[in-house]
Amino acid sequence: MPTERRGRSGSQAGGGDLWKPDLTRWGRPHYLAIADALSDDIQTGRLMPGMRLPTQRALAQVLNLNFTTVSRGYVEAHRRGLVEGRVGQGTFVIDPMATARLGGLARPQRVEPVDFTMNLPPEPDAPSLRTRMRTSFAELSGDLASLLRYQGFGGTDEDKEAALRWLGGRGIVAARERLLICPGAHSALFSILGQVAQAGDTICAERITYPGIRTLAAHRGLRLVGLPMDRHGIDPDAFAAACTRAAPKAIYLNPLLQNPTTATLSRARRQAIIAVARRYAVTIIEDDAYAHICPTPPPSFAELAPEITYYVAGVAKCLGAGLRLAFLVAPSARASLPLGDALRAATVMASPISTALTTRWIMDGTAHAIVDSVRQESAARQRIAASLLPPESYNADPHAFHVWITLPAGWTRSAFASQGRSAGLGVVGSDPFCVAGTPPEAVRLCLGGPATRQQITNGLEMLAHALEGSPALASTYI
Repeated sequence: MPTERRGRSGSQAGGGDLWKPDLTRWGRPHYLAIADALSDDIQTGRLMPGMRLPTQRALAQVLNLNFTTVSRGYVEAHRRGLVEGRVGQGTFVIDPMATARLGGLARPQRVEPVDFTMNLPPEPDAPSLRTRMRTSFAELSGDLASLLRYQGFGGTDEDKEAALRWLGGRGIVAARERLLICPGAHSALFSILGQVAQAGDTICAERITYPGIRTLAAHRGLRLVGLPMDRHGIDPDAFAAACTRAAPKAIYLNPLLQNPTTATLSRARRQAIIAVARRYAVTIIEDDAYAHICPTPPPSFAELAPEITYYVAGVAKCLGAGLRLAFLVAPSARASLPLGDALRAATVMASPISTALTTRWIMDGTAHAIVDSVRQESAARQRIAASLLPPESYNADPHAFHVWITLPAGWTRSAFASQGRSAGLGVVGSDPFCVAGTPPEAVRLCLGGPATRQQITNGLEMLAHALEGSPALASTYI
């Protein structure tokens, strides 16, 4: 009977939208008590299948609880198979009998934590595209024996033709003698650093930059000088000042959808940097990791100043993080020769399987379809972020799959990362990105990978609530 059910759970009368459990009777941590109360009210019929539950924020206000606690309660209920989230609609009660009919048993659903730490593109989920990708991969098995043998360094003629087609989509026209196919961007960058500088020399980079270049420079024994930035990237005047002060051999730039700040250097600023580089005889190293993600990018440094630019275009950020392949264009055929020798000595060759798959995907249009999918999904996830994160709290680009959050007063990057971990959310503080000075109180959030839009929404809701409140209110320590 309804009165009897109220006595058992202490819940408020009404539909799911008005659900208000009395958590005192459960004697457990509040987030577990929320899930227990949900389970009880579903079993007793108080909450019916298909009912929409209160929003996490609304229930937190009614129960006078921290938003994170309520979010964890909903996650626990989802893990038990009690509720489901629907993008743009809310959280709904699941019919346990329907679950049983589908799976034989009403098994709890496994809900993985949302990992915002690894910067990888959203994974294509359209069935037709996934089938196309699998078919391409399967077709390689027809020539599997040759793909398991040593290959000539730098790729076959067909591989180079595919690479030049890929680079052409970025506006780069290069002779084959300047092109090298490498096993990932890191190997390319490491070899370039060895060609343009010696231990003890100075290399410039953005003050907040891709952590990989810090590691590679350290292994080469190079001094990395961080240059001041604004929301458009590095300041050309600061670059000129560094040239007179430190005499750098090269400047490393991630100029398009920069990791981590999402800044993109405009054409005008690129030309100003080129003018400084030419004046002081500084080599440009362009890491164009997101080359094909932005549909209308500014021209690359390799297009504007090919004679002083080493250009690296990895496919990991465009096609898939596990596809370790990069196309390297040297400033001249002469410069490519020692670079090729260094790469061959360190890596022997790029993986024939990765190279063959990438070549096939470029030539048959699959790569273009994957990029389109990444663009569309990245844009959708950026819209979710824009709808949830406090305005002016973050830097983003509609085409990027990461955001850079500047934390409000009171928050430290370590405290915010700890708060995220307590809720099963991984974020990266600014420390590994900072070349010089005190790291800013900021974090990077990555929106790609295997997470669904609903998981992204749930995670961002929790982090947005934390940003709007005091760190003291979010403390998870006792």
